[in-house]
Amino acid sequence: MQTITDTTGSPMIYNSLNFIVLFPCIFLLYYAIPARYGKARNVFLLMVSYLLYLQWKPAYALILLGVTAVTYGAARALEKTRHPKILLTAGALLAMLPLLVFKYFNFINDSITQGLALVGLHFNLPGLNWAIPIGISFFTFQALGYLFDVYYKRQEAERDFLTYALFISFFPNILSGPINKASLVIPQLKRLRPQYDRAAVTAGLRMILWGMFMKVVVADRVALYVDTVLPNYMNYTGLSCLLASVLYTIQIYADFAGYSLMAIGTGKTLGFELTENFRRPYFAVSVTDFWHRWHISLSTWLKDYVYIPLGGSRCSRVRNYWNIFVTFLVSGIWHGANWTFVVWGIMHGICQIIEKMLGEQQCRYGLVGKTVKVIITFLIVNFAWIFFRMPSLGDACRVIGRIFDTSLPMSLFLSTKTDLLLMVMGVGMLFLKDLLDEYRPGRYRLLDNPRPIVRWLSALTVMVLILLTGVFGADQFIYANF
Repeated sequence: MQTITDTTGSPMIYNSLNFIVLFPCIFLLYYAIPARYGKARNVFLLMVSYLLYLQWKPAYALILLGVTAVTYGAARALEKTRHPKILLTAGALLAMLPLLVFKYFNFINDSITQGLALVGLHFNLPGLNWAIPIGISFFTFQALGYLFDVYYKRQEAERDFLTYALFISFFPNILSGPINKASLVIPQLKRLRPQYDRAAVTAGLRMILWGMFMKVVVADRVALYVDTVLPNYMNYTGLSCLLASVLYTIQIYADFAGYSLMAIGTGKTLGFELTENFRRPYFAVSVTDFWHRWHISLSTWLKDYVYIPLGGSRCSRVRNYWNIFVTFLVSGIWHGANWTFVVWGIMHGICQIIEKMLGEQQCRYGLVGKTVKVIITFLIVNFAWIFFRMPSLGDACRVIGRIFDTSLPMSLFLSTKTDLLLMVMGVGMLFLKDLLDEYRPGRYRLLDNPRPIVRWLSALTVMVLILLTGVFGADQFIYANF
């Protein structure tokens, strides 16, 4: 029996008909409430957030509410207690309990069972066949971050339960983040927001549009190849497996960054600034630099609440290396209850330790040297993604073995010419935009060009490409599983 993830009916997935129909209604009703009634607006958003969550499995909204209530109460009590460490530990463990049970029970149970079997003991607890609550890793970490900030006196405990509940359950980011800090969002919830900010709404809609392009034109188109080859790698050549691994590297970026951009854009249309989550990660010059650009809200969380409390870099060199290792071990475990994620996290940690030992976190070698370092970093990250993608360590190792098997023919499985053309077009456009944003920021602006004719033509072109070339059958985001 295995724990499963079911996103059927999940809270308003951005590339679904649900979003196209419901969000304009939410937008209009939200702005129909006068700006001076900020509390009423918050209550409306809280109701919407919970109603959307209830679409999935109504009973699991109690878990969201429970984590919210526990961390709210613990934070309030932290300001009064004489034993803050004990209260923090109790509150954090209680808040993490649903995550540990739903996401990690089967993994721990199976690992113990297999370990005992190696020494001749056969004992097995019954497994769980429950779907993992949507967004549980994200809203749990967001709530824990708030609790830790109150403990470290970086944040005052919030008195208004409704404001805090909206911070935890805000519908744009509950499915797959970003993991926002209370110090960023709660002040925005408490101050009066403008009746309607045209510039912010327009910027938000541009983010949603480009995020949708990344998801349905790039990620889901690339997935057609990846999901054909990698699950059946024994039937394909090493070259096909290599291409599939590279395309998965592109897929997971376009999928997750596309979701994050749509979440941030949705929040922006409602007057909120959410945490940046991606900054062109495949132009990183090292694995260390990669984590300054990839899933920024998680890497910031890990730095603030794991790495620094362990001692960070203000300790001996060996202890600092250990702190890095533990931090990325936690990152791997956070991503999923499987040894593949543990190994993936460890690989990233070890690479960063080696870079720090060699002083190679940044680039000091000019344009050519930077290009070489970008390519090397991409290949390392791509190699690690194989473990992330495959269902077991054995499968990951066999895919790698397949790629390096020189006895196999050098033939390449390709889909239809139309699919190939559309895939190259989508990936090429994404690469070109990231390239220009990385090396010529603000110089070649299209969707946000100051000239209206360029801006509108660009938006219209992207919309047409989404409608004509997008893949709309795959409505699940990869990180909805985490």
